[in-house]
Amino acid sequence: MAWRNSAEQGRAAELAGARLARQATASLAGLLAERGMTRKDLADCLGVSPGRVSQILSGDENLTLRSLAAVAESLDARVEISFYDPSPAERQEPPETTEADATRSFVSTYR
Repeated sequence: MAWRNSAEQGRAAELAGARLARQATASLAGLLAERGMTRKDLADCLGVSPGRVSQILSGDENLTLRSLAAVAESLDARVEISFYDPSPAERQEPPETTEADATRSFVSTYR
């Protein structure tokens, strides 16, 4: 990996974090849809307000590993995090993924 200046590293980390947040929230939305659950149902499982669930699912929330684990635990689900070398195609900035695309990817991964 080539060294970048700290501004480039910060921007790259910001983009990677936003992409990861979108993936996590799209996966969660897919799981809720698969189970026929609403945001209110998730709020009840977590013991939080529906507004808090909206914050989580907006993708703008900086979710911690503990908060992801709490969501998974409340849904009797599993969270899996993997590190791997990207393919050459992944090294290029991918087009913006829609929530529907990510949901389809999540559903096909866990079936």
